[in-house]
Amino acid sequence: MSATEDLADVERVLAGDVAFFEGIVRRWQGPLVNMAYRFCNDRGRAEEMAQEAFLRVYRSLASWRRDAAFSTWLFAVAANLYRSELKRIPAHNSADFEERQRDGVVRRAVLALAEKYRDAVILYYFHDMDVPAASKSLGLPEGTVKARLFRGREILRGKLPQLLETPRLKEA
Repeated sequence: MSATEDLADVERVLAGDVAFFEGIVRRWQGPLVNMAYRFCNDRGRAEEMAQEAFLRVYRSLASWRRDAAFSTWLFAVAANLYRSELKRIPAHNSADFEERQRDGVVRRAVLALAEKYRDAVILYYFHDMDVPAASKSLGLPEGTVKARLFRGREILRGKLPQLLETPRLKEA
């Protein structure tokens, strides 16, 4: 899962060779389905949601501003779609409301990190990549990824206690 491969495939698709979108799908289908499953706890629905996310990404490929890794943009588009889909048709599961609220607070805190920390944290924690895979995806040395993960965790440790103590969560 290389940032270089993603960029090359995106450029080829934008140049008119849509067959290269298959490479993007092949690389990211598993992670997108897994992420969708975390939203809805239904494998079939997760696969449908991931397919819809790929369709949305394909349609808006030209709008990727390249200010973040392609994978970060891809997962942001998918997460927004998944949230919208669950508002439209709520998931039928027994997930605890407070846990979902806490997860949302953590995700928002991660998304608020500076890009260099955010990308590393998202790949490592949300997409279950190890340091070598995240390093390859970001096109950075492993030591740099480790340092960014460490700093990202430190920033989150400073922010999350206050964010998790909001009145809205206490009422839930």
